[in-house]
Amino acid sequence: MFLENYDIIIVGAGHAGCEAALACSRLGMRTAVFCLSADTIANLPCNPSIGGSAKGQLVAEIDALGGEMGRAADASTLQSRMLNTGKGAAVHSLRAQVDRVQYHLYMKRVLEKQGNLEIKQGEIVEILVENKKVVGVKTRLGTKYSAIAVIITTGTYLGGKIHVGEASYNSAADGLAPAMQLTENLKNLGIEIRRFKTGTPARVHKRSIDFAKMGEQPGEDSLTPFSFDNELRLENKVLCHITYTNEETHNIIRENLHRSPMYSGRIEATGARYCPSIEDKIVRFADKDRHQLFIEPMGLGTEEYYIQGLSSSLPEEVQLKLIRTINGLENAEVIRPAYAIEYDCCNPLELFPTLEFKSIKGLYGAGQFNGTSGYEEAAAQGLIAGVNATMVVGANCVRPSKGEMASYSTGEHSSPLQYIPDRTTSYIGVMIDDLVTKGCDEPYRMMTSRSEYRMSIRQDNATERLCETGYELGLLSKERYDKFKERQVIMENEIARLKTEKVYNLIKRPEISYKEYAPEHIPDDIVRKIDIAIKYEGYIKVQNEKIRSVRELEAKPLSADMDYSLIQGLRLEAREKLNKYKPLNVGQASRIPGVNPADVSVLLIWLAGRTNN
Repeated sequence: MFLENYDIIIVGAGHAGCEAALACSRLGMRTAVFCLSADTIANLPCNPSIGGSAKGQLVAEIDALGGEMGRAADASTLQSRMLNTGKGAAVHSLRAQVDRVQYHLYMKRVLEKQGNLEIKQGEIVEILVENKKVVGVKTRLGTKYSAIAVIITTGTYLGGKIHVGEASYNSAADGLAPAMQLTENLKNLGIEIRRFKTGTPARVHKRSIDFAKMGEQPGEDSLTPFSFDNELRLENKVLCHITYTNEETHNIIRENLHRSPMYSGRIEATGARYCPSIEDKIVRFADKDRHQLFIEPMGLGTEEYYIQGLSSSLPEEVQLKLIRTINGLENAEVIRPAYAIEYDCCNPLELFPTLEFKSIKGLYGAGQFNGTSGYEEAAAQGLIAGVNATMVVGANCVRPSKGEMASYSTGEHSSPLQYIPDRTTSYIGVMIDDLVTKGCDEPYRMMTSRSEYRMSIRQDNATERLCETGYELGLLSKERYDKFKERQVIMENEIARLKTEKVYNLIKRPEISYKEYAPEHIPDDIVRKIDIAIKYEGYIKVQNEKIRSVRELEAKPLSADMDYSLIQGLRLEAREKLNKYKPLNVGQASRIPGVNPADVSVLLIWLAGRTNN
């Protein structure tokens, strides 16, 4: 007997869990989201910021699809800047310092008010599976809940272990209780579990910081919101600061490397290459005499400040000593020491691009559980997993009466109803395609360099790329969609007007801005969009031609049960890789490591032969 019956259950209420829960419930599914503590919903355990290089693009895409992260960030923004403005528009990315507590409260209220959604405080220790199909979950208290689909979004809670110098103990971020029993259950289900590691810097008291010794880092004069239809008045409420490590700092770290669990061998998990600890920086970049640090507030209601760039797992006394060598931090009072955390995650190569496990029907993964790093990467996956779980459940489920087991209708493993973001139209598509075709041997972080089509999938045009899809999926409301269409009309009419005037070709020049000619009624963000669209028109046309070629390959489907060892002409390595990854189309097959252009040609010839026959 099950205590309650749900269509979809989400295990974890971090950034992936919140977006998954909202997507499922907004699309009509009876949904439950389980968390170890309702007081940590949408927690920001590392730096309280949203966005950043490439991550800003992800947040804009989540917003365009109808997700919540961008709106939550706008509601709690303390300071905001568009990064990389000295470079081309393809790498412009929005980053906002947010109020940690307000962000959590905003998202918690949204979840609490959402229809079809129940918040449950409890630890899930078992995913219930029968005949390779999910049927529910079991809590630590022994209570069972039925579900047709389950989405695992455990973040760093799964098997969490904190390291500070020689000390280590089972814990999630901020000293919270970890989830220690679910890992064994997942292993017993045949899921490959790996061990990754991340970390966070110390927090110091504001009164102990000498800001006069640091450089100021103000926000922009005109703030750009994440949400395309934002109606809040955004303003810079705080001033951030910059300082640097020095040779004395580096000497202390070098002298104590043997006490860092990363270098003593006590941590065997793989850490993020692109978010290294200060120990890593000193070793890997030994030629640098200093490293930049950002001193940023945790919120308006606290005196805690975060030292971005000083992540560490050194002993507490060593941390205090090295922090006090830094300009402006000579009298620092450390409220929370830095730490490293190990956690369990799956191998994303075991997932379909829908984020459903290939081996277990109805089981999905999202966020750090899939091997990624970062709030934004997690939220994006949560939204996609929620959409796809809803499509499958909505199309195939037979809802149970109270106490009975949910069941699927018969059919293929994956429903033909699915949303797989395209890497040619979104950073979300790039990330998911990378994960399920290439995998990751370390925490995956989104970067603009990962997208070969970054000129076409910019921060500024996320709405043009994805709002239509968000509306068709049912996530973007009619009200928000109408606002998008209104803005589109303004932009299209203005570009059409400009094309009839000589100024159009002048605006293509880098030294001339459309802003100088824009009518007063055009909103500032649309002014930027128009300027970029005109200046990069030629480049985008060239890239669109390449995208068309790629889409031709994406349009050639491959069966998930195909045996590639039977195809004559494929190299042995290609056969092995294709049989292992089971790509859904030729385009995905072409991106699998070990599959070369000659193998793709063989596949195309083989497919053509089957069509002709």
